[in-house]
Amino acid sequence: MSRRPSHEPSRHFPQPQRLWDDAARHALSLGCPTCLERDRCGGVHTAAGVVDCRDFCSCQDKTKCDMVCRFNPRAFVARTQEVGGLGFDTAPRAAANGVPNLPAVVPFVDHRYGREAILDEPAVAISLYELVNLATGNPHVASRAELAARFLIPVDATIIVSGVDKDGLIERWWELKDRPSILAALQALGIALVTTPNYSVLTDVPRTDNLHAMKRILLVWTEMARVGLPAALHVNGRTQHDYARWTELIGDRPEIEILAFEFATGCGRGERINWHVAQLCALADRVGRPLALVIRGGGRKLDMLRRHFSNVTLVETDAFSRTIRRRRAYLTESDRLKWAKFPTPVGAPIDDLLAHNVALVRASYDTSARTALRLRPPTRRVRRTAHRDSETVQPSLLRQLHLPGEAWGVAPEPQGVVTASKA
Repeated sequence: MSRRPSHEPSRHFPQPQRLWDDAARHALSLGCPTCLERDRCGGVHTAAGVVDCRDFCSCQDKTKCDMVCRFNPRAFVARTQEVGGLGFDTAPRAAANGVPNLPAVVPFVDHRYGREAILDEPAVAISLYELVNLATGNPHVASRAELAARFLIPVDATIIVSGVDKDGLIERWWELKDRPSILAALQALGIALVTTPNYSVLTDVPRTDNLHAMKRILLVWTEMARVGLPAALHVNGRTQHDYARWTELIGDRPEIEILAFEFATGCGRGERINWHVAQLCALADRVGRPLALVIRGGGRKLDMLRRHFSNVTLVETDAFSRTIRRRRAYLTESDRLKWAKFPTPVGAPIDDLLAHNVALVRASYDTSARTALRLRPPTRRVRRTAHRDSETVQPSLLRQLHLPGEAWGVAPEPQGVVTASKA
């Protein structure tokens, strides 16, 4: 096993679920009552056996620690000052920009490679980091026509810009010097909604790093809202107390009308997804006014979330990502969404495959549409030869069949079929 750099935590937790914070199941860690951040943090409640969150800082060289951690005082002070303190109260206010009318499921389109035709969808989600050159800080497009051409989407489509991505990209967004000007340029493009970057609230770092990440989320939301962009606040949280802080903030600031959440990674794993869904539903109930929600991942929790939020929109990424990997969607007899291999000729466009996958994935969330669009697994297109007795043509060799797809087409009485082992 390779050793981690000296500026990164060296302690290893073989069971990450032991780091999940749950005040209902675990006692407060022994070192938390005397912590300076106790009121803001709420303390640590895990099964990991730590004295307090400082145990998560196990860097061999703490002077080079890249977390927001008190063991590196100089960096800690600088990182705290860059966000104006770890409390939410110092974040500036913004005017409300309204809630756009969004469909229940919006397909995500990452790029135009491998495609030739416009994806005929009324609403499309794209990445914030594909709209802006993170090296220069300049937008990649200057007009709605250029935006449509860059992603091969309709010029008049409703556009959601998603701030969810890997840590490297969202950190580079924070490093840009003039974010308000960049956001103003995006606002001029007629963007319907933008979601804030999902700065990571990790389970194996000191809580001060979590507090810093949440404050950055709020500050970026403020920047977006202040240039007139309808923005969704990404309510990342590690503990129940984090959700309580978000609830208090949103309750006090009616300009926050839309929330965002991402279930595609850690928050969507195992039983933890149920915990986060419960926290989100409780937040919506306690705020006491209608809130909209935009999610990535977690589609199986749509029905529950819709009982508590005025509108829930799923930014659906599977259709695009699986199309790129040449997979085709189908629904089983029990209405389960499945994916079959669907090789395409080299250089052939994937527009039809993408359109099919987008339509079928959307239908999988719509009971009324599932019956009409239920499809069997597709078969791979193979070279066929005519039967010598002028009967129906059949695949020339068994090895040319895509077995998961062809299994649906096996005859109940295959008399006369001669098979041979693969060479």
